[in-house]
Amino acid sequence: MPTYAYACTACDHRFDAVQSFSEDSLTLCPECGGALRKQYGSVGVTFNGSGFYRTDSRANAGAPASGSASSKAEKSTAAAPAPAATPASS
Repeated sequence: MPTYAYACTACDHRFDAVQSFSEDSLTLCPECGGALRKQYGSVGVTFNGSGFYRTDSRANAGAPASGSASSKAEKSTAAAPAPAATPASS
């Protein structure tokens, strides 16, 4: 069941309520009896894997992706410290 966030318009009391989709929204604040308003926040959804990018469905989908795979490899090698240079002999 989803969890909904509510805030009172009178006393600014905030709380979460677990309700099913078929239940009516809450309308009265449990603290002061004032009117409630549902709070909408950002949803943390991340799409990972193949099939979520526009370029994945192109005609050359069998070819390895040059964008994300190569940039990941570049980032991992760039993050590694460079080996110490040996002093040049004169």
